[in-house]
Amino acid sequence: MNMREDLKKYSDFLQKIRRYFNDQNVLEVQTPLLLNNPTTDVYIDSISITVNQAINAKSTKYLHISPELEMKKLLVSGSGDIYQICEVFRDNEQGSQNFNEFTMLEYYRLGFDIHQLMGDMVKLLKTLGVEYRVSKLSYAQAFFEYCDIDILNTDFSALKIIAKIHDLSTDFEWIEDLQILLFTHLIEPKLKNLPLCFIYDYPAMQSALAIVEGKVSHRFELYMNGVEIANGYDELQEASAYRRCFVSEIDKRSTLGKTSVDLDEDLLLSLSGSLPQCSGVSIGIERLLSQIS
Repeated sequence: MNMREDLKKYSDFLQKIRRYFNDQNVLEVQTPLLLNNPTTDVYIDSISITVNQAINAKSTKYLHISPELEMKKLLVSGSGDIYQICEVFRDNEQGSQNFNEFTMLEYYRLGFDIHQLMGDMVKLLKTLGVEYRVSKLSYAQAFFEYCDIDILNTDFSALKIIAKIHDLSTDFEWIEDLQILLFTHLIEPKLKNLPLCFIYDYPAMQSALAIVEGKVSHRFELYMNGVEIANGYDELQEASAYRRCFVSEIDKRSTLGKTSVDLDEDLLLSLSGSLPQCSGVSIGIERLLSQIS
């Protein structure tokens, strides 16, 4: 293809996405890219920039790592179903699938649980020409079937023994990081044989901002040919739950000696009205395109 054909293909791809959501009455929105506070995420770093130096009003802003929290402000205010396609920015990224800047599709459906959202994603993918066979495995099921490991009932010490058997590192502060390492090395290679695979109900300690019920968090990831494409949640609703998550993340960053961040009280105030029950998902556009091109 020449340059114009490549650009036309990408433009058509985005138009199909927008057409799908328009037909579903999901509104396209735009939220700020420059934020007052960096992310609290333990393993993602914000890119900071200094603004207004020449007018003696110097301040530091942060490029968003995701539109998630700003979109949740809209949800609290009554936006209804919404989506956004935007550039996001992350510092200290490396690897063939990780970049400092990439394009993200993020959307939220009110009244959906994660299984309804997964079904909606399959419909979206079909409009984009993806007709792969769909597989769904719970996180626990994947470990049972591929490794004979009861991942939800195996403690930290036992997991370290398993990791050593596979010549993997055991130098972790928290069990969830070791679970992630084992998933990466023992499960993800198997997913290459499943063209379109949803992994759902992650361990509670990997909940991020998803609702937790018992030992699992209502969260999913989508893999295409073994490549992670999307990450979705049954979203937390109460500001108090977000506060607990953010405080925990800030404490973990401190333990790891990472850059200190402050709790964003303005964000928590904006979420005090409580989110409506909804599920949301972020999809990496470039990764998705790489698997269907």
